Amino acid sequence: MNLADMLTFADIGQLNRIADHYQCECKPNSKHELIQSILTTLGSKPFFENQVRQLTQADQRFLNNLLFDPRQYYGMEELIAIARQSMDKKESEAGASPRDLILRFTKSGWLFSGTTQQTKYLYQVPQDLKLRFRDVLSAHLRAGITKTSEPAIYREEYHLMAEDLKLFLRFVQQHEVAVNAEGMMYRRSQQQVMEHLHISEELVGRGGWRFGYGRSFKDYPDRFALVYDYAFHHRLIREDQGVLRMTAAGEEKLVADKTAEMIQLFRFWLRVYKGAVPNLSSIVYWTGECAAEWSTIESLFQQIGPFIQPFYYDTAEDIYDKRVIKMMMHLGLVRSGEHEQGRTVQMTAWGSKLAASCRSISGDVKPILFDK
Repeated sequence: MNLADMLTFADIGQLNRIADHYQCECKPNSKHELIQSILTTLGSKPFFENQVRQLTQADQRFLNNLLFDPRQYYGMEELIAIARQSMDKKESEAGASPRDLILRFTKSGWLFSGTTQQTKYLYQVPQDLKLRFRDVLSAHLRAGITKTSEPAIYREEYHLMAEDLKLFLRFVQQHEVAVNAEGMMYRRSQQQVMEHLHISEELVGRGGWRFGYGRSFKDYPDRFALVYDYAFHHRLIREDQGVLRMTAAGEEKLVADKTAEMIQLFRFWLRVYKGAVPNLSSIVYWTGECAAEWSTIESLFQQIGPFIQPFYYDTAEDIYDKRVIKMMMHLGLVRSGEHEQGRTVQMTAWGSKLAASCRSISGDVKPILFDK
């Protein structure tokens, strides 16, 4: 339903609360006049843009999470969970509550209860408002991006992750790869694997914390951990009595189409990292919107960073740089280079298509919980 439809079904009390919020001048006992006044007020593009600019960071995160959730209706407990996820520690300690956030959105006419007996205790966002919010946020974010010329040298990995998945499977097929009691390959085998891949990474050191980004993230470098977890989750490999073995499904993958495999790897990444970065899909989408041309990572983070919450020892900046941009490059979504204005990235044509698809896949990407 669109805003006009929801206003028609709203009772006169809610209409008056919305009209008071926007200081509309109309008769409080005329439903028709209230609706027309609210629609006229929110129909003003400058007014609507100003409303978005005035949002707090918690408001922005809450709005962003609702925009990228494909569910049509939300129960109150679901809304509270989304609102709580949108608030950082400082905001919670200052006395703000998830219910306050929800109340502000209902007073603004951005959240309405359902219109039927079955949905009267559920809430929804007007569909036309979702589209307008997305357009206004896009223009607002893009306005703050620092563009650069093409760097003299840049890095792009194309579909190399799909190729490296096959190279890893062939390595397992041709070698007896021993694993320890926890299922981890020994460092000598890890180094041999790295020598076989197109993209080599430094092995994980002994110290430091590593958790939250996949089953094998604590043991293997970032990119390879994703490849390994993908192979394990799809049963392309199995850990069998201290030895890593390729399965029949793994043999079939050796001749799989690279493009289709990259799409699956991208979707898998969204699922694995969603536990630590719940709104990852929206972060990828906004990066796609803002980095169609060469853009500095610093300005991208300044604009998109407020949507990101820290995860344990990972700051918002760490998450954007290491968990988002770095992995987007490994997945072929961006190319990356050095410029006199700083590090700079640009979406690839392939990456732009995948980023745009995040508008519709955000809510159905469930985080993966691995079993040992």
